[in-house]
Amino acid sequence: MTDELAEIRQKKLEELRNGERGTAAENRSNESPDDPVHVHGAQELQNTVDDGVVLVDFYAEWCGPCKQLEPVVERIAASTAATVAKVDIDANQQAAATYGIRSVPTLLLFADGEPVERLVGMQQEPQLRSLIESYA
Repeated sequence: MTDELAEIRQKKLEELRNGERGTAAENRSNESPDDPVHVHGAQELQNTVDDGVVLVDFYAEWCGPCKQLEPVVERIAASTAATVAKVDIDANQQAAATYGIRSVPTLLLFADGEPVERLVGMQQEPQLRSLIESYA
């Protein structure tokens, strides 16, 4: 499992370096709803969080705790009704500033377009599931 995650991370890093990012709308059409949606830009983030329950993971590639949280976020995306969005704070500084992100990882939970919960640092999967279910 660890080798598989390392391979996926390497592939994503190569895609980013080669400029193969696309938009969240393109990602949604290419990924199943069970995958996190990579968001690029403050307006795209606002469009993503407008409907339903959305968990947004603000992260950075250089952040160790962010890397530890990544498989948890992926499992949450695959097994809950919430949409999961990921925002790289280095590539999307305006989006991070809009939501007052000062450290990573920071998770914001949105319900019907409004931020309802903020979690900073490594989070446990059962806690995240419970939080999402309370708003779903």
